[in-house]
Amino acid sequence: MSMAVIGMIAGMALGFAGYFGGFGAFLLVAALGAIGFVVGRFLEGDLDVGDFFRSRNDRRR
Repeated sequence: MSMAVIGMIAGMALGFAGYFGGFGAFLLVAALGAIGFVVGRFLEGDLDVGDFFRSRNDRRR
């Protein structure tokens, strides 16, 4: 599935949550989607746990 289709599905889910559940539901769906994205990238091996704990000076090297 292409990234455009995944983005469209995510946008539709946020739209439905915002329309039917209000702004609070919109924020909840957005936050859970972001958490799911990070966990998915971590499980695929694209992210390391250490990436979240490095200082800015270490990233520049």
